Amino acid sequence: MPDVQPIVIRKGRLLNSLSGVASFKDLFIQGGVIREIGEPSLNVSSEVKVIDASNMLLIPGLVNAHTHGHGSFSKGLGDRWTLEHLLHAGTWLNGSRDREDKYLSAVLNAVEMVLKGCTATYDLYFEAPLPTTEGIQAVAKAYEDVGVRSTIAPMIADRSFYEAIPDLFETFPTTEKKQLSSFLASPREQILLTCETLAKNWSFNQAQTKFALAPTIPLHCSDEFLNSCHEIACQNNLGLHMHLAESRVQAVTGLQKYGKTLTAHLDDLGFLGPNFTAAHGVWLDDDDLRRLADKGCSLAHNPGSNLRLGSGIAPARKAVDLGLNVGIGTDGSHCADNQNMFEAMRIASFVSRIRSPDTNQWFKTSEIFTMATEGSAQALGFGDKIGKIAKGSFADIVFLNLANVNYIPFNDPINQIVHTEDSSAVDSVMVNGEFILKNRKFVNIDYAKLCNDVEKTVERLLESNTDSRALADKLEGMVSQFCVGLSGTPYHVNRWSGN
Repeated sequence: MPDVQPIVIRKGRLLNSLSGVASFKDLFIQGGVIREIGEPSLNVSSEVKVIDASNMLLIPGLVNAHTHGHGSFSKGLGDRWTLEHLLHAGTWLNGSRDREDKYLSAVLNAVEMVLKGCTATYDLYFEAPLPTTEGIQAVAKAYEDVGVRSTIAPMIADRSFYEAIPDLFETFPTTEKKQLSSFLASPREQILLTCETLAKNWSFNQAQTKFALAPTIPLHCSDEFLNSCHEIACQNNLGLHMHLAESRVQAVTGLQKYGKTLTAHLDDLGFLGPNFTAAHGVWLDDDDLRRLADKGCSLAHNPGSNLRLGSGIAPARKAVDLGLNVGIGTDGSHCADNQNMFEAMRIASFVSRIRSPDTNQWFKTSEIFTMATEGSAQALGFGDKIGKIAKGSFADIVFLNLANVNYIPFNDPINQIVHTEDSSAVDSVMVNGEFILKNRKFVNIDYAKLCNDVEKTVERLLESNTDSRALADKLEGMVSQFCVGLSGTPYHVNRWSGN
């Protein structure tokens, strides 16, 4: 932690997420850690720097359990896309990027999260065509430069999307098959070597920036590849993060391929454990959820992305009831359009209400907030050091302006944070007891320059990827028709709102 002047935050209202009350409290912070929480006028040394939090509601920094920093350049692209459409478009969405492009996309992702009250994230970053030590290190540096805490996991696989879905590739015309053939090669040993190198030479402060592995989707990974990822993770004490049963196409294909659910297959491989986070989990059944809970895993619940891609409504209530740790994520901006954790909480609350008329099955706002803070923190591997304002925790604090219309009148803080807040009340953001956003101005970066750099970069990348985009557009209808047909295969659970 940085050796900075001790501070005391005075006159702020501190949220108690369990009681829903926001009482006036003083916070004493030293070395980036909360050392004392006391009543107003807490007695401290005269040498301590005083921060006035008058008319501010203090909450722990929100923790994003699942995002993709590479997606920040693609917000708003694609309309009626399913997950499979998104994967099909991956070649042109992510192609032609150099190290600086990767750094810039991660900075943009981090900046948006900070503006929207998020101080930590699990980023599954994808590099095309293969992960590189330089690229992943640039992503990690980007988050550190903005000031955001992160767990960085290269998204990896040894099979392409076209190989993962049986017979899909064979539906394409011969000419297009030849054009796509260059995207099929995924050299397993080279990918694993890069990950091992990163794991053994990770030079970032583990209290700020962790390294993990993200074998992207079970169907995209051979069993040999999964076993190798698991071995690297165990040897280096790394987290594992995977998209699991996100779409019905994945669920039915997994059952056809393995004769059991994707989760049961991972369990049989010995892949599940406390270091494992399953993303989405829309099409998990009760047995899947029990397996994950029994092995101490986490679930990253991404309700906005699940709706945007038409994947369905995840059984998050059932997951919590079975004892599975659940965090909340935004997913990437290429498939959910923003990095707004307030919006993600609101949607998570609302979608729990359309699964049952029994209000006892609906999430309380206090449960939602806990998932978006403490639940996500556990998934990231930071334990109880973030996601709460408590003695001994890192001082990652968001200052919400109570003069904002979202809190006029100030009726119920926890309900208003989850159901009313849209991020416009975020005034300042602190990580490790230091401001990274002060009065909505960034402390560590030049925001105007960032915006200009991003616009120029995206214009160049779109031009560079014109041909691959044209090919993807040409085949999109075939992908859609094939996957719609496959998703019609009978499955033993239904996560869509209709039949």
